Amino acid sequence: MAGWMWLRCFFGPHLQRIHRSPDQSRPEGRAGRRGWTYQPKSLEKHTDSILGWASALWSLSYYSSPLLLCYLYRKGYICSSKLVPVSQYVGTVLVCLLGVACLRGWGRWKNSEYQQFISILEETRKTNTPSKKVMLAFNVLGKLLFDRKLPSKAGVSLLKPEARLRGAADSVLNSVRTLPCHIISFLIAHSFGRRMLYPGSVYLLQKAMRPMLQQGQARLVEECEGQRNKLVACDGNEIDTMFVDRRRVGGMQGQTLVICCEGNAGFYEVGCMNTPLEGGYSVLGWNHPGFAGSTGVPFPQNEANAMDVVIQFAVHRLGFNLRDIMVYAWSIGGFTASWAVMSYPEIQAVVLDASFDDLLPLALKVMPDSWRPLVTHTVRQYMNLNNADQLCKYQGPVLLIRRTKDEIITTTGPEDIMSNRGNDLLLKLLQFRYPKVMTDDGVRAVRAWLGASNPLEEASVYSSYEVDDDWCTSVLQSYQSERGQFFPWSVGEDMTLDGRRQLALFLAGKYMRNFETTHCTPLPYSEFATPWSL
Repeated sequence: MAGWMWLRCFFGPHLQRIHRSPDQSRPEGRAGRRGWTYQPKSLEKHTDSILGWASALWSLSYYSSPLLLCYLYRKGYICSSKLVPVSQYVGTVLVCLLGVACLRGWGRWKNSEYQQFISILEETRKTNTPSKKVMLAFNVLGKLLFDRKLPSKAGVSLLKPEARLRGAADSVLNSVRTLPCHIISFLIAHSFGRRMLYPGSVYLLQKAMRPMLQQGQARLVEECEGQRNKLVACDGNEIDTMFVDRRRVGGMQGQTLVICCEGNAGFYEVGCMNTPLEGGYSVLGWNHPGFAGSTGVPFPQNEANAMDVVIQFAVHRLGFNLRDIMVYAWSIGGFTASWAVMSYPEIQAVVLDASFDDLLPLALKVMPDSWRPLVTHTVRQYMNLNNADQLCKYQGPVLLIRRTKDEIITTTGPEDIMSNRGNDLLLKLLQFRYPKVMTDDGVRAVRAWLGASNPLEEASVYSSYEVDDDWCTSVLQSYQSERGQFFPWSVGEDMTLDGRRQLALFLAGKYMRNFETTHCTPLPYSEFATPWSL
């Protein structure tokens, strides 16, 4: 037993914060507090710091290894006569780090709080249920707490680009000719490409943000009574989630679950969960694969698998109906949100904040023009975030929030509001749902409205076309009652030019609202709204 405890102290997780239930005894000096920050002893603290720096240096050398190897090769250091002494130095460093790890294990062995944690954690894993002594045990960032594993359904599919038909011989020759491009695209996507697209998956960034993530997680657990769960997706990735239940205290809004999809450097601990929480909704947040407590890498298929198991968990374990679930996404989270409503059309509504229609134009913006064919192939093959295509498969209410000073999803700059890819997302959605309204004249009217950079200019464009809201509403309601509600609609085919323009502007104002700020400003609840519906 003592040997087992020593191994757990040696290989066990690093504690961040302890949460207790009301009946758990408090350590001396911490009376009256529901949770407290775990305080390692001096030996554990210093040895853990050394191992942390070693891990950071290893991560930095890993990412810079191509440049480092090229430099060493040019200097003539990569040869047998010079590699032998280097290997001896590396072996010495590894032995020293092993000794430091043993000293850290000894420090944990002498810490009664850590031994208590190991006992409770092992008891919980055996029974697969939370311990009665501890409400959330010891909150371990990035480590599995209570193994509430919920496998998702087996088949999770993505929309694929349409393949061009070729003859058999042409197809073989084309495959041989494009083989180098495929290889380079694979290397780009799986090295710096994925990390550029999802910087939150980079270890160094996570390490820098760890204190902030710890505080955010502690706040959700202690102040909002959040419940942390790990879900296992169909690809084996463990998805770290946080659920705040407001069904008993939140009134009507508490009966609605808002599933939050974070941005490419966002974490539920400090992300967009706070917006619906302010409004009294029940909220379920989750971290992308490879972010903080979630495992894996955030490629589109893994993202879809993660979103799938989150929805399955909300329905089968938390007890929400799909019609009581709303999806809210910020930035790149629009991909998983649009996939969710495409795959689960019964979902009540979707809100996309500072999102875009397609990744490709934004990728081409930051890469050299000479790389255009390679970037196009890489994005379409490995990172095809086709939000607009997925959103058009959804029949329910949609709200798009456009940041008028957005500097991230514009293809030229924040001063050019017409280059905001949120405009294209709106136009593609309206053109699919109302093709007879969104003719060339309707599109021009909507573009004039989108070019307004402040509420006064918006109102000026709106009034210049003499939009009658009551008339537009009655036309749409009449069509819905006579023809049904499944898109696309043919409303507007027998309408005058002025009527189509009015209807186009009316619909644009209902589907999109502006927020005068930059991309990364947290969305206040006053700007969060339930999408419009007839």
